[in-house]
Amino acid sequence: MRLIGVVGLPGSGKSEFSRCAAELGIPVLVMGDVIRRVAAERGLSAEDGVLGEISGELRETYGRGAIAHLMLPAVRELAAPVVLIDGIRSDAEVDEFRRAFSGFTLIGVSSSFETRWRRLRRRGRSDDLTDAGSLQRRDERELGWGLGTALDEAELTVENEGSLGSYCAEVRAMLVSLAEAA
Repeated sequence: MRLIGVVGLPGSGKSEFSRCAAELGIPVLVMGDVIRRVAAERGLSAEDGVLGEISGELRETYGRGAIAHLMLPAVRELAAPVVLIDGIRSDAEVDEFRRAFSGFTLIGVSSSFETRWRRLRRRGRSDDLTDAGSLQRRDERELGWGLGTALDEAELTVENEGSLGSYCAEVRAMLVSLAEAA
């Protein structure tokens, strides 16, 4: 199995990366879904503004690789030749996936703060931020989890500053190349 992980700061384009993968028939698992599932089990939702708190709690209780560890059974259940993991947030999660799957490739997605903030304002997801200061604080929290180190460990990087069409074309080419090598 080829496992592809995607890491990037909020609003960098991880969800669009995943959408491109899904269009190619590559199954996508989203790290945040683990946290949303835990929130739902507690009778909470993203609208309650608790996802960051739950993420931090899980990492504090079970270690910085906790979310990846909780996702491993879902990856194995897919038994697909290529699987994409969207939303890796730390180097510890990268280590968890590398230990579990020898065919793991990490891809970093980067965008400027201004581009990410503009996208998040337009996106309108329930867990999106309402001001630039909130985005800076979220960046700091996620960088504190080891996201910056994970980005540095990426074998491949894609810059997402241009048009959606050019970004998706680059992502598709990257994914096709990785899938053919699987």
